[in-house]
Amino acid sequence: MSQHKSEATDSQRRQFLKTVGVAGGAIAAAAVTGEAVAEVAEETSTEKKGSQGYRKTDHVRAYYDSARI
Repeated sequence: MSQHKSEATDSQRRQFLKTVGVAGGAIAAAAVTGEAVAEVAEETSTEKKGSQGYRKTDHVRAYYDSARI
């Protein structure tokens, strides 16, 4: 009888370790994916450094004039 309990316990222990291993792999994959996304976001933000910001051009002035009540 004790041998039967031991086999059941070993089976449960193996299943637990498999689950922990799979979960650990999923967490590691998520961490790597999150890091790659952050790097891409930084690259796109550096491309916009050459922008001159808001400028009131003739086009914008014409819109403001038409929007006045």
